[in-house]
Amino acid sequence: MRKPHKLLPNYLLLYRHTRPCTSTAANPVPAASAVLRDLDLLDAGELAPTPRVYHSFITACTQSKNLEDARKIHAHLASSRFAGDAFLDNSLIHLYCKCGSVLEARKVFDGMRRKDMVSWTSLIAGYAQNDMPAVAIRLLPGMLKGRFRPNGFTFASLLKAAGAYADSGIGRQIHALAVKCDWHEDVYVGSALLDMYARCGKMDMATAVFDKLDSKNGVSWNALISGFARKGDGETALMTFAEMLRNGFEATHFTYSSVFSSIARLGALEQGKWVHAHVIKSRQKLTAFVGNTLLDMYAKSGSMIDARKVFDRMDNKDPVTWNTMLTAFAQYGLGKEAVSHFEEMRKSGVYLNQITFLCILTACSHGGLVKEGKRYFEMMKEYDLEPEIDHYVTVVALMGRAGFLNYALVFIFKMPMEPTAAVWGALLAACRMHKNAKVGQFAADHVFELDPDDSGPPVLLYNIYASTGQWDAAARVRRMMKTTGVKKEPACSWVEMENSVHMFVANDDTHPRAEEIYKMWGEISKKIRKEGYVPDMDYVLLRVDDQEREANLQYHSEKLALAFALIEMPAGATIRIMKNIRICGDCHSAFKYISKVFGREIVVRDTNRFHHFSSGSCSCGDYW
Repeated sequence: MRKPHKLLPNYLLLYRHTRPCTSTAANPVPAASAVLRDLDLLDAGELAPTPRVYHSFITACTQSKNLEDARKIHAHLASSRFAGDAFLDNSLIHLYCKCGSVLEARKVFDGMRRKDMVSWTSLIAGYAQNDMPAVAIRLLPGMLKGRFRPNGFTFASLLKAAGAYADSGIGRQIHALAVKCDWHEDVYVGSALLDMYARCGKMDMATAVFDKLDSKNGVSWNALISGFARKGDGETALMTFAEMLRNGFEATHFTYSSVFSSIARLGALEQGKWVHAHVIKSRQKLTAFVGNTLLDMYAKSGSMIDARKVFDRMDNKDPVTWNTMLTAFAQYGLGKEAVSHFEEMRKSGVYLNQITFLCILTACSHGGLVKEGKRYFEMMKEYDLEPEIDHYVTVVALMGRAGFLNYALVFIFKMPMEPTAAVWGALLAACRMHKNAKVGQFAADHVFELDPDDSGPPVLLYNIYASTGQWDAAARVRRMMKTTGVKKEPACSWVEMENSVHMFVANDDTHPRAEEIYKMWGEISKKIRKEGYVPDMDYVLLRVDDQEREANLQYHSEKLALAFALIEMPAGATIRIMKNIRICGDCHSAFKYISKVFGREIVVRDTNRFHHFSSGSCSCGDYW
């Protein structure tokens, strides 16, 4: 039996197992593996129990986040003469919160006789950090009733909770309290205020808070950039990022991820390459977190080559990396490549989740791979994955787009759950492709009942009737749209040119170079007609004569954007156009001819997918 030490027993026994990475000479911390052994030493009387000893145990356990060890330390402390010590109880609250057990932290809190500011703040922070924002906020009235004045840490946690709760009303009340308590100008509280407003989508308030901060830091800049990114304001996010760099602040992985996400929404490839170059110059290691958003940015900006390069060069690929690449193949209609990628995932042992199967089903839908899609849907059972509503929506789209509308209907009726508006909407979209008014009306009736506020289905139904020449039925749908206030989203297209974006709508005459653009389209039209292009009148959904129908086709937004790109961009440069709705069939046909006649690669991103036109053909194989 080991003899008790007479001199310095606490120091020698407690700190014999320190963590080099977390300890300092002034404050060594015991490793978690040593903590439980030292508890035995307490029981054996070889280590003198003191508050400092228990606090060191708790600190070490907090770093390891081992809940079982936390419970053992708590039980040991509860049976000691230090049970009820306010300082140690506060440490226990913090420990349980870090271990993810806020319920046990609350039990410690409720059992305390002398709660103080630290107790309240620790519990509020614990709820906020463990995705229980509403409970965190509900603690504030009790805290104020106990005459405790919130400090900077309290406000930062409350604002984090308000942001996660996405309630700007509550956030404003906390903001007012912070002003009353004179904490609003603190850099950390200010950054939390900014982040709260940004997460609530109130970017005007977020910007106002940011502008008033006397000392901005990286956290405040990142909160503003990510706020604009979440709001979908990619241009402002990019400008804020550039301003951040000009002010001497270094970008972090979090910054780059937000910026790449913004660029992905814009489809601004050149801007994305500039930011990517900045990442390389900064010599920061490309983590999976940033690499995934970089890959997604290149894919959504129309450069599969660059997306593939990023994927191949990433050392640490996680399931998100593989899924992002799979999504890219799906977006480009590269069904066979997506299937090959999916099978590679299976062989490499990557964890396949529900998102993975949704991606491969989408790829099969876009590629017309019905047999493969059905097989992968059934394969979900092999991985103990229960299909969610999105998987059913995609299978309906898969069968419907392939023309198997009756099979899609049977599939819907056999679903183990009630079909949603999205399910019937997928069938309605397929009916638009195949001009099936009977099934389309049936699907539309269900959508109208389940989601009467959605403007998309009435437009689709109108298009079905108009494209089949059923003008009376089309007029009836138009009257219904007018009565219910449904408006068709105006089509627009945009093209990036020398770090600026040029946007067009149909028959647009507002561009400064409109005259040149229209003249250019006239020349384009003549050349492609000689090669065999014939305007497809089925895509004029107005009841007008043939001459007017043809005129309506000629100046769609994507055609004007393409004409401008051919004027401005150097010979041989790839043209990338974005569109806010689905590209029309006539424009699709025209672009194939243009890619051949002018020897250009043209990439169009619409709401559904990418179309890569080259040498007279499209990557979608005319199936979209």
